[in-house]
Amino acid sequence: MASRGPPPGMGPIMVLNSKTQRTQGRQAQLGNINAARAVADIIRSTLGPRSMLKMLLDPMGGIVITNDGNCILREVDVSHPTAKSMIELSRAQDEEVGDGTTSVIILAGEMLINAEPFVRTNIHPTVIVRGYNYALQEALSICEKLALVVDVNDAERMKSLVQSCIGTKFSSRWNDTMIDMALKAVLTVSRAIPTPVGTDAYSQKMEVDIKRYAKVEKIPGGEISDCKVLSGVMFNKDVTHSKMRRRIENPRILLLDTPLEYKKGESQTNVEITDEEDWNTLLKMEEEYVENMCMEIIAFKPDIVITEKGVSDLAQHYFAKANITAFRRLRKTDNNRVARATGATIVSRTDEIREEDIGTGCGLFEMRKIGEEYFAFFEECKDPKACTIILRGGSKDVLNEIERNLSDAMQVVRNVVFDPRLLPGGGATEMAVSVGLRKAGLKLEGIQQGPFLAVGEAMEVIPRTLSQNCGVSVIRTVTQLRAKHAAAYEEAEKTGGENTFPKCNWGIDGTTGKLVDMEEFGIWEPFSVKIQTIKTAVESACMILRIDDIVSGSKKRGH
Repeated sequence: MASRGPPPGMGPIMVLNSKTQRTQGRQAQLGNINAARAVADIIRSTLGPRSMLKMLLDPMGGIVITNDGNCILREVDVSHPTAKSMIELSRAQDEEVGDGTTSVIILAGEMLINAEPFVRTNIHPTVIVRGYNYALQEALSICEKLALVVDVNDAERMKSLVQSCIGTKFSSRWNDTMIDMALKAVLTVSRAIPTPVGTDAYSQKMEVDIKRYAKVEKIPGGEISDCKVLSGVMFNKDVTHSKMRRRIENPRILLLDTPLEYKKGESQTNVEITDEEDWNTLLKMEEEYVENMCMEIIAFKPDIVITEKGVSDLAQHYFAKANITAFRRLRKTDNNRVARATGATIVSRTDEIREEDIGTGCGLFEMRKIGEEYFAFFEECKDPKACTIILRGGSKDVLNEIERNLSDAMQVVRNVVFDPRLLPGGGATEMAVSVGLRKAGLKLEGIQQGPFLAVGEAMEVIPRTLSQNCGVSVIRTVTQLRAKHAAAYEEAEKTGGENTFPKCNWGIDGTTGKLVDMEEFGIWEPFSVKIQTIKTAVESACMILRIDDIVSGSKKRGH
């Protein structure tokens, strides 16, 4: 074979800048695989109910204590480009489905580790990638067959589902409280989007906007058991005038986003006055303007007026006289939540107020003092479509961790509301996919069989890590679990022939490390989370395997 160097007699030709570092071919691939292994090892111990916490110091000296895969990797400062792209995976997973951030990194790392022997034996990366993609399709079809459709209003099944998400987190001691809060919050803010007449009920889409309409208020102090979801909203504001009412039952609420004070000129305004009477006239006009606005509002007899802008002293005086409670400078997002909870419409001009803009859906308004701050509570709403979640706890770190756990749980419930299918948890799905791929791989021929089977082996990393974190014998546990699933396959083949699919839900109890049937044990995971995890892991492994050249020190942008 002819050498690929320059013709004899010529020195090496330098195309790249001498400062650039370049890694090529197999060396680059093996370097990538090692980087992925390192990232996966960082968060391997945070999987499952017996998971450890990580304590991270950020450059500002702040401390983050968590076992949320995405949160850990977000704080870690990484220089290797492949490791950076792995960290992106957990972020994408968190934004897309909100759970499974640890699993996706561990799986992707394992896929790459299992590809290492093929790279070392000079199998071309595209062949490995093709085998991986075949395996991905097969794995997804196995998950489809394993899936179980659930009714969103079945409280027991939904609780066991959220249990599998929160059970691995720090707040697992207060599981029942957390689960009820997550379920209540999501089912409060979910609403059906009207579909055209004639479509079937299953295709009716749900809108669940947790970020905008389920606000988490963290108030240090108190007990974690004091956390609750309000059937309404609250915000951190006090009334504008001390004489205003602080408790109103069945209030009429008016929401504005206009200032209740005299309009100031956009730019600097100069007024020349020739007569001293004109000065009084000017002041009178200002007062009359504010008085007119107040009278237009008072005509509708609201009990509470909330505006996003300012309320002048004069307007406060008129409101206090008319026995109306007023709040000013409320955030736009809070105002939207109050509107959703009480059925009010936000009005932009006071002369356009109509009776139907007034919100009457709130049962009780009350000002309460928690700690040093005053909070306005709007509670006992009829069918609120927005809510506030109050978190209490010993310290800021505890509150932050509980908020992360709760947002994971709410995302899980949201996923099920969108796609009401479940898969068994505790490593049962992964083991079923692994055994299924091993069976399907025997029918494949040629060089692709190796990579195809490697995906099946990689799937075992989840049950393996679960048993590792429990401290039981890994080899014995995983072998027994594999035997259970393989036996179910053989049983199904005997009774129903080649094409029947066995539903084997055996997995590992993450607390004790024993093998249990997940259907009886009641640990389920959302279909969308599992599917997203497997897809993301395989696709990212394929992408990283196809990198054969790493050039660092490229041109700066803009040169």
